[in-house]
Amino acid sequence: MFGITRFSGFFSAAMFVIVLIILSPSFQSEAIRSSHRFSFRKALPFRNAHECAWVSAQTKVCDPSLVHVAITLDVEYLRGSIAAVHSILRHALCPENVFFHFLVSDTNLQALVDSTFPHLKFNVYYFDPNTVSHLISSSVRQALEQPLNYARNYLADLLESCVERVIYLDSDLVMVDDVAKLWSASLGSRAIGAPEYCHANFTKYFTAGFWSEPSLAGTFAQRRACYFNTGVMVMDLVKWRKEGYTRKIERWMEIQKSDRIYELGSLPPFLLVFAGHVAPIEHRWNQHGLGGDNVKGSCRGLHPGPVSLLHWSGSGKPWLRLHSKRPCPLDSLWAPFDLYAQSPF
Repeated sequence: MFGITRFSGFFSAAMFVIVLIILSPSFQSEAIRSSHRFSFRKALPFRNAHECAWVSAQTKVCDPSLVHVAITLDVEYLRGSIAAVHSILRHALCPENVFFHFLVSDTNLQALVDSTFPHLKFNVYYFDPNTVSHLISSSVRQALEQPLNYARNYLADLLESCVERVIYLDSDLVMVDDVAKLWSASLGSRAIGAPEYCHANFTKYFTAGFWSEPSLAGTFAQRRACYFNTGVMVMDLVKWRKEGYTRKIERWMEIQKSDRIYELGSLPPFLLVFAGHVAPIEHRWNQHGLGGDNVKGSCRGLHPGPVSLLHWSGSGKPWLRLHSKRPCPLDSLWAPFDLYAQSPF
């Protein structure tokens, strides 16, 4: 139950074109070779509770009763993506009402998803790496330089125009609460909502050169700029399209290429555009940092308070630590959602 959408673009959102494609034989062959690295168990059937709005197996993407979730499918993070989807379905009161938007750039993995989740409603969208490859700067961790990390910047162009709101989720997390609760978060006049962390040292996300240049540092004047993690966001795509936020993010990436104003991947451009203009969402929806820092990836504990979503942001990923037989204590909370066929969990 899926469609394939190709996204091709140049420098501006105005130039993006969304067209349906049939994958070429060479592309399919490469995809098949790549997917042979993976084997996932079929997830248990999921069904709506009686109080859910009824949806048919043929429900289309524009149906207003759907909850829309976007997530990337990357070969290196595929095990995490499958676990994330599994966790959402396991905890949703109305799992049949969740529609997934999978973003891919170099492999054809929709058959694998369809065999793992036979009744899942989803579309697959091809994101051309050339859209952003010329804008990406080196980062503190090579994984942060992958073009697919930047696909979230283009969701308003990738997804069908009838999709007015979407939850974007990273691949290194699991949800332990009903996704509909996050979906219903009020954004007010804001284009995005996310948990904010105003106690964090905001200055560390930018270079000394940035803060010493008034024309750059002045970006945050009159703004109560707080850190937020872009791995969990509720996005109003109508407002995003109206305000042209994709181009605003691209502009900061262009400045970064010439002036080196930050060191950390795709996060700083979001902070530059949105920090201080984010609809706050409860911290329970992003217990992040469980993967440790961006270098050592050491074990960490939970922050105080209730938990609805566990996020292994940082360099330490639970599937890698479990595979190496050196897990951190909290990795046991991720393991029940792992559908990797060779997993002992």
